Amino acid sequence: MCGIVGYFGPQAPKNILLSGLKKLEYRGYDSAGVAIHNAGEFKVYRAAGKLAELEEKVSKVDFDGRIGIGHTRWATHGLPTERNAHPHKVNGVSLVQNGIIENYAELKKELIANGAQFTSETDTEVVTHLIAQALADSADLMAAIQKVIPKLRGAYAILVVSENEPDTILAFKAGPPLILGQGDGEVFLASDVQAFVEQTNRVVYLDDFEIVKVKGPTFTFYDQFGVEISKPVEVVDISVATSDKKGFKHYMLKEMFEQPRAVANALNPYIDVETKSIDVSRLGLDGAATEIEALKALQGAERIYIVACGTSYYAGLYAKYLIEQLVRIPVDVDVASEFRYRDPVLDKKSFALFISQSGETADTLAALRLAKDNGLTTMSLCNTKRSTIDRESNLHLYMNSGIEVGVASTKAFLSTLAVLNTLSIYLAESRNQINADERAQLVEALLSLPSLMEGVLSYDSFFNQAAETLKNYKGFLYLGRGHNFPIAMEGALKMKELAYLHAEGYPAGEMKHGPLALVDSQMVAVVICPKDKYYDKTISNLEEAKARGGVIFSIGTGQDEELEAMSEHYLSIPESHWMLSGLLSVIPVQLLAYHVADRLGHDVDQPRNLAKSVTVE
Repeated sequence: MCGIVGYFGPQAPKNILLSGLKKLEYRGYDSAGVAIHNAGEFKVYRAAGKLAELEEKVSKVDFDGRIGIGHTRWATHGLPTERNAHPHKVNGVSLVQNGIIENYAELKKELIANGAQFTSETDTEVVTHLIAQALADSADLMAAIQKVIPKLRGAYAILVVSENEPDTILAFKAGPPLILGQGDGEVFLASDVQAFVEQTNRVVYLDDFEIVKVKGPTFTFYDQFGVEISKPVEVVDISVATSDKKGFKHYMLKEMFEQPRAVANALNPYIDVETKSIDVSRLGLDGAATEIEALKALQGAERIYIVACGTSYYAGLYAKYLIEQLVRIPVDVDVASEFRYRDPVLDKKSFALFISQSGETADTLAALRLAKDNGLTTMSLCNTKRSTIDRESNLHLYMNSGIEVGVASTKAFLSTLAVLNTLSIYLAESRNQINADERAQLVEALLSLPSLMEGVLSYDSFFNQAAETLKNYKGFLYLGRGHNFPIAMEGALKMKELAYLHAEGYPAGEMKHGPLALVDSQMVAVVICPKDKYYDKTISNLEEAKARGGVIFSIGTGQDEELEAMSEHYLSIPESHWMLSGLLSVIPVQLLAYHVADRLGHDVDQPRNLAKSVTVE
């Protein structure tokens, strides 16, 4: 989730770009760069690290031009180094991008075959080469971009300048936000209105596959075929745009879009990127003898108990599927309020994991103390360090997802799933259920997760449109199999929490054992159906709902024509390792609940009767 800024006007571009990038640094701060016109060319300056590194680099540089583009990066393709920083420049073409080009590898192969030489590992440089190549046939930047856009697959927002047209910025998008700001004799472009709202509150929002040509202080909009179109200039509320919501309508929406970064932060402490391994020394150990013994108890456990409440309980159910498949030991998952009162039979050879975002959930804390009283070794997974549950556990894992304001958990849930994946891989290898090569493949898949999540988030407008009709149905039946069954339950919970509508999560195979009686033309069946070993059986269950008039909203893998034909609404998640499909399916069920609730006019950030942390029974 990178930030991009562009500017043409009478002010010093360096100052405007750096100011805008500073406001977008929440979108990424692995590296930054600018391309500003000076002495007849676009001079590119880049630096690894936070924006301060770039500021220092250009602090004594004067530019005579009045046009430039800038970028602050969250690394996806390629390490966060200076050579991978944006802008990229090829034959006089400089370019910045937010997003992902999914087919960059095949495009890069073709370019190399035609003599192109690359200096970075990024997908963005591929686009720069393509535009530079197209300009060789036509000196017109607009024509070059129209030639390149059909070749790109993915979710992206791009700003490009060329030394052939030194007073022009071309901008286009497919997915991520891109906004134009109209000033007095100046034009701004950015990923987020807060980048320039102090300069102007007159804005135009680009839609997918639209192109804007900024030439001097004027701008013109075109569709993807080059036909000029008219778009309204809107006035934004500056007080809203500069709030902690970062320009988003709700904290929850902002936090959903922060999820790729949150998951990367969650994975980072536990993964050694160079060796593709799980770093055991970071499992909350400080070398104390008691913690070393606790780690041995974890490695030798004959059974694992996972105890939690609400969304964290569904994360525990997800972990059960993962651990039992990878580690081959039994896992019991309990709602904390049931665990503490059902007088459980606890064996000291078992291990107990307690999940709580706040680390203060009353029932979970009581269950932890019960497990310790029965001699079990314990581990906590919290978002709040030094919380009570964290302090009282023998071992400690952290979600590392940052502050979450929205009551309905989003990024903390996905961060939890990511950490549970690392724990599962670690246990599987420590118990010789997978070898080093298999472990490296699983870790590699996990490392690809944040970039894949960016692609799913780009479909936000799809859910916004679908919600206009879906808000009118009487209820939602969420269906999934395997580790997607807990995700279905989480989706139903989100719809109940936010939209106050009847929603239930079920294993898809249980349809004919009761839930089928609920299905009619006023019931939406939300089906998570990636192409995995459950695919054919889930399709059969879906046919049962379809035959009884149910409205089908399906989440599948890639271009699934069979599933799409059965569905009123179809949303594809990227093809990925089997371990990731559940995590990628979380975002669609979150966005669906959010937009239905928003269309119904509910307070999304503070749903009625609910609180962020439940510290009483």
